Amino acid sequence: MEKKVSKSLLKEPDLSYGNYTYADYLTWDMEEMVELIKGKVFKKAAAAPKRIHQSLAGTLYTEFHLFLKGKKCQAYIAPFDVRLPVNSKKDDKIFTVVQPDICVVCDMEKLDDRGCIGAPDLVVEVLSPGNKQLELQNKYEVYETSGVKEYWLMDPEGQTLLIYRLIQGHYQPTRLMTLGDTAISSAIPGFELDLEAFFAEIN
Repeated sequence: MEKKVSKSLLKEPDLSYGNYTYADYLTWDMEEMVELIKGKVFKKAAAAPKRIHQSLAGTLYTEFHLFLKGKKCQAYIAPFDVRLPVNSKKDDKIFTVVQPDICVVCDMEKLDDRGCIGAPDLVVEVLSPGNKQLELQNKYEVYETSGVKEYWLMDPEGQTLLIYRLIQGHYQPTRLMTLGDTAISSAIPGFELDLEAFFAEIN
């Protein structure tokens, strides 16, 4: 007979504690989404993202998905766990698990039933009032050190895009792009995004 685990037995993380692992993360039963960055828990905003955030993420995911059809890379949209190991891929040795709004993975060996283990080739984060500090400070560092080749920061309300490209182990930012610009990915060769047409589509 299968033993049922009571929800009350599942751990609720202490937000002041900073040494949790992916093994701990798997035991949590929480209503809101959380991410684990260097062992510390970060809760996503309690309220659902604004409509424009969801519209932008969904539309951009579709652009990537259609472009990658028949190619070796695959695009994923949140919620999708990306584990970023440092020294070991064992669950109890992984201290960072994030859920990018969109990620593109070209090494199929990094994919398993639980998501992605290792750096995606490209990550997109869509800014909202509740996540700017988390995205700009904490995720920037772990994406850079784990080897994410390209990190896109999109602002749906300001209609801007900033791309960080990994060059010799460090991120180099593009200028801030907006309407009239075309974003060209170096991590996903051939992918281009006309920002004026794109932002017009999500309004």
